[in-house]
Amino acid sequence: MSSPQLNTDPNPTIKTASKFGFWQLWNMSFGFFGIQFGWALQMTNTSAIYEYLGASPEDIPILWLAAPLSGLIAQPIIGYMSDRTWTRLGRRRPYFLVGAIFSSLALIAMPNASSLWIAAGLLWILDTSINISMEPFRAFVADVAPDEQRTKGFAMQAFFIGSGAVFAALAPWILNNLFQIDASSQGGATVPLTVKLAFYIGAAVFLGTVLWTIFTTPESPPKDVQAFYKRVERTGGLLNAAQSIWHSIIETPSTMKQLAGVQFFSWLGMFCLFLYLPTAIAHHVFGAVQENSEIYTQGIEWAGICTAVYNGVCFIFSLFLSRLTELTNRKLTHAVCLIIGGLSLISLISIHDQYLILLPMVGLGIAWASILAIPYSLLSDALPDKKMGIYMGLFNAFIVIPQIVAALGLGWVVANLFDRDRLLVVVLGGFSFLLAACLMPLVKDEVSAGDKASEALKQEQLV
Repeated sequence: MSSPQLNTDPNPTIKTASKFGFWQLWNMSFGFFGIQFGWALQMTNTSAIYEYLGASPEDIPILWLAAPLSGLIAQPIIGYMSDRTWTRLGRRRPYFLVGAIFSSLALIAMPNASSLWIAAGLLWILDTSINISMEPFRAFVADVAPDEQRTKGFAMQAFFIGSGAVFAALAPWILNNLFQIDASSQGGATVPLTVKLAFYIGAAVFLGTVLWTIFTTPESPPKDVQAFYKRVERTGGLLNAAQSIWHSIIETPSTMKQLAGVQFFSWLGMFCLFLYLPTAIAHHVFGAVQENSEIYTQGIEWAGICTAVYNGVCFIFSLFLSRLTELTNRKLTHAVCLIIGGLSLISLISIHDQYLILLPMVGLGIAWASILAIPYSLLSDALPDKKMGIYMGLFNAFIVIPQIVAALGLGWVVANLFDRDRLLVVVLGGFSFLLAACLMPLVKDEVSAGDKASEALKQEQLV
């Protein structure tokens, strides 16, 4: 594969005018199943791995700092580069492949970390690699799918995000209960074999599904290849890259600015969940005291079931998300979904039964499906095609900045305000969802405002 090239052509690729069929949309987004499989393994198990290695509750947030920092650095750079890339493999696909290879290697190494600092370092590598694959996938949909099918394309991504997370979250439980593989940790610093095997499976799934998308969904070449390479010679270099990213920040579309607050509070809520839901269930619902106990492992496995439930609801609900936006509008749909998710998380404070805790997971799944699809659909209609990748990368800053805030501040909150109660952090995430919902009326929907694609959207359904 040749090295990435830089491009300033305002419309570098030829986009198909014909509508995509179901299997084209499937193939285009299938790689996201593997990406989410690996990402969900990271989200569901990393805090537990840290506790297996001796971390205390207040240590967990700062140990996660690598994940959002890597995203903040990598996403706009990868977005900028992928906007200006053309190789024999295409425009976005080289990044899918490189990220998948390194992510798979990191997934194999992560559960075998022998100390906290090694685990934290591997999280940095894993999250950076996932970002390299994930960020261009958002722009890939906008590049390849016809304009009127963007909402449908992002909903298909949400479907694979949900389904990938379901299988990832269930993997340790399935290996223990169906395949009778020993799940005990055999000591405080030993990750259970079921978790290790789940990570190995995730590595294979990640690479395999990304390769499927690469080989089944082609990208169109630049309209004028020779002119493209001439521009490459004139615009290469880090200085031009930095200037382009800075100018893009200055010229940020108003819709993106309006969505920034919504994304901030949505993902602050999700990060509270990612950090503490598994360990909160193990300690507060199952009553585990020691991290190397069998009951703690059972609690973490049940947290995987909870994660599977909300992600399962996510991918089922995503099938109907496009239709709901047609019946109402995208802004109202997203606000209502966030309110349902917020109230669901807040309700966890009064639930102490492992089965009843599955009910709020349904509401969380509804919010999760909307978070993964509607903001990107709203944004893509407000962005210039020539900067789709870089703006998608910059937009993801509003995902990672709240994670950095959480990583730097939640440890103090847990130790000094919440008396080390992990469940209170998850409830705090519910209130963050409600704040995000309150900001939705301030967002301008470009499609509704300009009426430029309303009729096309009304004809779109995912299935």
